[in-house]
Amino acid sequence: MLKRRTLMMVVCMGLLLFLAACGGGSSNKSAVETAKEKDKLVIGVKFDTNLFGLKDPGSGDVRGFDVDMAKAIAKKLLGDENKLELKEVTSKTRIPMLKNGDIDAIIATMTITEERKQQVDFTDVYFEAGQSLLVKKGSSVRSIEDLKSGVKVLAVKGSTSAKNVKEKAPEAEVLEFENYQEAFTALKSGKGEALTTDNAILLGMMQQDSNFEMVGGNFTDEPYGIAVRKGDEQLVKLINDLIKEMKANGEYDKLYEQWMGQKPPAK
Repeated sequence: MLKRRTLMMVVCMGLLLFLAACGGGSSNKSAVETAKEKDKLVIGVKFDTNLFGLKDPGSGDVRGFDVDMAKAIAKKLLGDENKLELKEVTSKTRIPMLKNGDIDAIIATMTITEERKQQVDFTDVYFEAGQSLLVKKGSSVRSIEDLKSGVKVLAVKGSTSAKNVKEKAPEAEVLEFENYQEAFTALKSGKGEALTTDNAILLGMMQQDSNFEMVGGNFTDEPYGIAVRKGDEQLVKLINDLIKEMKANGEYDKLYEQWMGQKPPAK
């Protein structure tokens, strides 16, 4: 009797595993196929990052460089940039949302790193940035070397910036916030001496408040990539082809200059 029960349990477990495997087959579909089936592409962007993805509280519109890249992908894939749904992500939530299937891709000032490559696949670099420091004008902090014991540095959770500054300025105290607007508000209220992230993001903050400036130049290279689910070669190829097309026909330079106020740096 015991043997029969054991055998039945083994059979049931095997059947459950088989059904789970069969049910999970749809997860291997490219986002290209699922977007065409739904006639909609869902992209995760930041809503709090001036120049890349910033939501207007009045109109509800989200505007920025990353948003326009998302529109270009939707147009190439579905023939209409309006067949795009934007979902808010942060540095902390973006990879889990991609893995859960809440979004088809991430375009959110996301630096390509070896660690992240274990979880997602990246396209070619679509934006070159570098980490820097934002301080109030007149601050005694002028470079990474000034981040010593007793100095508080503000960063965002889940970002490479927080990790980098802890390595390069181990004596400084790093305070981490949920998003860039929270971190910038904390800097303005004097909760820290400096805020660190990519220079392009800091440029957007400077445009919001001219009392702040970037100092010390860049102390890292931050190549941004568009992230998709692991193994989605079809979507990676489509986006890479689009990036090449945009750079060849001048559309990329036009978009860069529109948001950054200057031409992209020469290679």
